[in-house]
Amino acid sequence: MTRLRTQVGSLPRAVIARVRGMSQRARTLAVSGIALAVLVTVALVLPVPYVKLAPGPTFNVIGENDGSPFIVIEGTTTYPVTGDLDMTTVRESGGPRGGLTFVEAIGAWFSTADAVVPRELIYPDDITGDEVRQRQAALFSTSESDAIGAALTYLGLPLETEVVATAVLQDAPAGEFFEPRDSIVRIDGEEITEPGQVVDAVRSAPIGTTFAFEVDRAGESVTFDIASASNPDQPETPYLGVTVGRYFTPEFDIDFTLQDVGGPSAGLVFAIGIIDKLTPEDLTGGGHVAGTGTIDPEGNVGPIGGIRQKLAGARDSGAELFLMPERHCDEAEGFVPSGLTVVPVTTLSDAVDAITTWTAGGELTSCPLSGEN
Repeated sequence: MTRLRTQVGSLPRAVIARVRGMSQRARTLAVSGIALAVLVTVALVLPVPYVKLAPGPTFNVIGENDGSPFIVIEGTTTYPVTGDLDMTTVRESGGPRGGLTFVEAIGAWFSTADAVVPRELIYPDDITGDEVRQRQAALFSTSESDAIGAALTYLGLPLETEVVATAVLQDAPAGEFFEPRDSIVRIDGEEITEPGQVVDAVRSAPIGTTFAFEVDRAGESVTFDIASASNPDQPETPYLGVTVGRYFTPEFDIDFTLQDVGGPSAGLVFAIGIIDKLTPEDLTGGGHVAGTGTIDPEGNVGPIGGIRQKLAGARDSGAELFLMPERHCDEAEGFVPSGLTVVPVTTLSDAVDAITTWTAGGELTSCPLSGEN
């Protein structure tokens, strides 16, 4: 009875009164039922080790956001554009950014636009939310640079290449000195022309070695000395905590104003948007186009994640033509929304040709449409 009184004592008074009026067996069953209900309720709201993928917002990269163009080009001739050219995104719930409840996970199973995957397939157990954001920001910055390289290469316009800091870990040695987009000019007096030179310089010297850096920060020369530390993931490897990559610079200014979006999959759409603004032809012709795909400076289109969610998001935003990496056709089959023409591409040229053909009313090779939803 002592155990029963302890359990009952934490219940509301009305429930206690009812329980006391029952037989011992009935009271035991009632308390057990209440305890089970509490446990089930708690289980439903506890986080589960899964990540939910759902359609995220779309952004018209040839349009404006709060009065400012998403792609700003200055110092050269640009041309009017019409219509929509949407980059698509995936909204994540769970993982290191926050818990996903059992109820949310079950709900996603019944949505053709959502997906639930084990968290470890996307994020290692030891990664933090801050690290995810930093990595995603670095990938996004690289995609912007590669889009510039691909677009200007397609147009036959000259480019210069810089080695820049694409991401900086604030709790690493680099956090005190580097800023994202710093252009690395020299290390210990040696001119830097390739990202691999920075990696080789740091890793070939003992942990604790001090390096003299010269960087260009928004046109201003900045110098500092920085010592390497032990890499937390590989203790015997020296590191600074800065990710470096190539950044392509045209003879005029191209800037991207989109904030708080990460990952590399906007590269293809960014490149098309730059081409649209730099050529007299109105590429989309007032139509609504969306797409996704990574891109390299040579214009090759690479794979992405969340294709089913991006298809649903594109159609929800009103898109009629969707461009995506060819290798995702099999994955998309059965999940292509009605009214959306999905065209597989492998290069930037393929994508531009597809839009031109579509606006002219021509025939397009599309991904399978079986199992439309």
